[in-house]
Amino acid sequence: MSQQYHERQREFQDRFDTRRLADRLAESSADTIAEPFKDFIESRDMFFIATASSDGWPEASYKGGEPGFVRVVDEHTVAFPVYNGNGMYLTAGNLADNPKVGLLFIDWETSTRLRMSGHASIEMDDPLVETFPGAQFVVRVRAREVFANCRRYVHHYRLVERSPFVPDAGGGAPVPDWKLDPWFEGTLPEGDPALDPDRKSAPSIPRF
Repeated sequence: MSQQYHERQREFQDRFDTRRLADRLAESSADTIAEPFKDFIESRDMFFIATASSDGWPEASYKGGEPGFVRVVDEHTVAFPVYNGNGMYLTAGNLADNPKVGLLFIDWETSTRLRMSGHASIEMDDPLVETFPGAQFVVRVRAREVFANCRRYVHHYRLVERSPFVPDAGGGAPVPDWKLDPWFEGTLPEGDPALDPDRKSAPSIPRF
């Protein structure tokens, strides 16, 4: 395991007598992405990402796309696109501030899950941007630890439909209804599709 257990983790392991188990599990962790893991990652259409600012405040986010939107670039690195969002750039800003990141990939039908932690980088002129239609930029993550995780508490779900907002092959996507709310008038960036009078809007989706 590239990251040794710290003192507080050891305290819990000793309290519940799991130190031996934890050490055995750590043997399965590596900084490389094995072929079965590569196939699993590249077949996902979503994942969760955890970041933190330089002063330690955490942020958790969901990222979705078509299967294959996360690519294994080499045995140590994955890359994924960042699409037009709510304009806050909480995840990207944290990564630029603090590159340490955690990714969680789940197959909801089999309850299989895979964890990956590593160091992220963002280059606005990354050549991969052109290969992801609709992407604003690409994030690359170099693996520090990759390991499968216990599946027993993962609930079973099946896909109903994928989000209509994922950019199509030409990079186009419908405008989300919240951008048409008068409350956001005057705040959208120049060139935002929501400002186009001939925009294509998606069906309204309940929100809170």
